[in-house]
Amino acid sequence: MDIQSAKLELVKLILNLDNQQVIYKILHLLKSEQEDFWLQLSDDEKEEIKTGIKQLDAGERIAIEDFLDRVS
Repeated sequence: MDIQSAKLELVKLILNLDNQQVIYKILHLLKSEQEDFWLQLSDDEKEEIKTGIKQLDAGERIAIEDFLDRVS
């Protein structure tokens, strides 16, 4: 099923729903998926990401294999 067919199927299912709780759950899910993930990060997580970007901009990087060896 392609994306357009899936969307149409979803619309049909929603239009036929009579359960208010399910409708609100779907609405909440769809709205939450559109939120910027950055807003859900803690200040510490944001700082770690900013530090990582600064390090990359400064040319401070390691090979992915080395990183994977460290974390596994």
